[in-house]
Amino acid sequence: MSDARDPQVEPKDDEVRSEEEQNEPAQSGAQLQPHTNNPTIKPPARETGDDASDEEKPPPLPPRPTGLGSHRRISNVAAPGISSPQSSVRPRLQATATTALSRTDIQTQSFQDGSRETYAASRPTSPPPRSWGGWGSIRRLKIQDGDESASIRSFAPTLGTGADVESLLGGFVGPEQTFGSNTLGGQLQETGLQQIDASQDEEVLHDFDQEFDEISAVDDEDTDEEKLLAQWKSKRKHFLILSSAGKPIYNRHGEDSLISNYIGIVQTIISFYEGARDQLRGFTAGVARFVIMSQGPLYLVAISKLGESASQLRVQLEALYMQILSTLTLPNLTHMFSNRPSTDLRRPLQGTEPLLSALADSFTRGSVPTLLSALECLKIRKSHREVVNNTLLQKRCESLLYGLVVAGGRLVSVVRPRRHSLHPSDLQLIFNMLFEAEGVKAGGGENWIPLCLPGFNKNGYLYMYVSFIDGQKPENAEESKKSSRYDEVAVLLISANKESFYDLQSMRDAVVEELENNGSMALIKAAIQKGRFAATDIVPGTVLRHFIYKSRANVQFTMPSYEPYFTTLLARRKLLSLYHNLHATVHARNAHLKVHHCISRDSTSLSWVTPLFELYCVAGPNASRNALAQSANKVVQWTRREEERIFIIGGAVF
Repeated sequence: MSDARDPQVEPKDDEVRSEEEQNEPAQSGAQLQPHTNNPTIKPPARETGDDASDEEKPPPLPPRPTGLGSHRRISNVAAPGISSPQSSVRPRLQATATTALSRTDIQTQSFQDGSRETYAASRPTSPPPRSWGGWGSIRRLKIQDGDESASIRSFAPTLGTGADVESLLGGFVGPEQTFGSNTLGGQLQETGLQQIDASQDEEVLHDFDQEFDEISAVDDEDTDEEKLLAQWKSKRKHFLILSSAGKPIYNRHGEDSLISNYIGIVQTIISFYEGARDQLRGFTAGVARFVIMSQGPLYLVAISKLGESASQLRVQLEALYMQILSTLTLPNLTHMFSNRPSTDLRRPLQGTEPLLSALADSFTRGSVPTLLSALECLKIRKSHREVVNNTLLQKRCESLLYGLVVAGGRLVSVVRPRRHSLHPSDLQLIFNMLFEAEGVKAGGGENWIPLCLPGFNKNGYLYMYVSFIDGQKPENAEESKKSSRYDEVAVLLISANKESFYDLQSMRDAVVEELENNGSMALIKAAIQKGRFAATDIVPGTVLRHFIYKSRANVQFTMPSYEPYFTTLLARRKLLSLYHNLHATVHARNAHLKVHHCISRDSTSLSWVTPLFELYCVAGPNASRNALAQSANKVVQWTRREEERIFIIGGAVF
């Protein structure tokens, strides 16, 4: 007996639908049947007869996309002759999305102010070779920051935190190339490249030797005020310090009467923004950059045409403010202006103008310690440094807080309390006082100086005993001036007790006598006379002309001699301007590059920043990127081997 029900209409092979599609109302006249769990699909009943027409057949569905993961597929139903697709794996995309055809079609250019610009490459690109597959395991290594056993091999693949560096590691190292010599080179292949127009720097630095010439007084006879004002405007860098009431406190070039109008304009602009409750931090006019810093009742202004960034100028203004605090302390400064806002601060600061001017001139010439916020140490053997440390500890008196041995502006040894450390900015103030201003050395062999170290405690004074150890007597005045800055050894003993002069003096005598007996003093003087090492001493035949290596953990740096390429004042200023540009690019707030390659008409330079170190290199204009990368890697390897000689690690504590 046949079933009276209509036969079930089964879908055709090309009409297999998902559950979502079956639940939707049919657009055609045919009615969809519910989904069955039977894995066997019966062939559809074929209609025969004249009443069957093509119009009753539903149109075939378009082909389903195979890469969509948002739609569920029927895994238990398969049409004959059609294999069901496997679960698709989303292809591994490169770091960030882009509208270019491929990631290598884009070049990124970083500017000094931190801004970046992307543009299409003009040359055809090729996919990375098959040797890239071997880097996957290296990039999964996990190295803790600050590990002393870590090397350049372990940190190099993890340098790039942004997509620009990470995506450029592949395609540079071939199957026969070694990792150590091309670690940095792989990142240089397509890192943001910057080209500098050297003609602008030459125009700004024209007659730079006259930058430090003093401007004549206005009240002198036969003086033309217009010429003096033109001479003042020709200076590449100015530092102005004034009170919130508009009274001038300090300016590096010219007298107050000559530039009083300009000081009034600066005070008016600052007051206008403060009245609108919008603090003015800086602006740019032409090639001059203005940076303004407000510190309580003081306004500090820097005006520079040397291409420095706003953050770098702000660090310099901070150092000038610290120099003022080292003389007055913060409570005294606040008390003066709270009682009388129109206080003239020039009288309390009388006698400190040479210190401020020496500090400002060091910024104009280019100060590596200020740029890196780090100190340089004298390169001696670790065993020799330990002998000096033990001598200071053995001869230590009860009132000693800090003990230092300094040679030519470079630190030789330091002893300190176990839970106290000297701030680099405080040591820079001390070195500026001893080796830049030369006022302390002119006073004789011994000095007793009350000073405030703002990094240690800005609310009180410490007392420093300074004694210079005479070396070889120079033959003329010019050699004497040079010797007083670079060839002198000084013993610095700091105490919180203002009555401890004689105790520190006795300790100094005992320390110097012991250093003479054990031969340490002769070794220190020999290291000073030897001078800094040359770049070719580290990497024979290197293309590097100069470099700066900063150890982040130790807050110290090392660099080779300026000779033979940077012997003049102008050449050193150009070199420091290049270092300022590299530093500003990699440390910009919105920058993601950790490796930066720069090309100019006169030089090829490189900056490399990792969690352990910062490296800035300068080579000739014809140096290739491969040679620059190989030399940079060798410099890093050398500093890792010699770090206990070129850096003070820990120091002596009591």
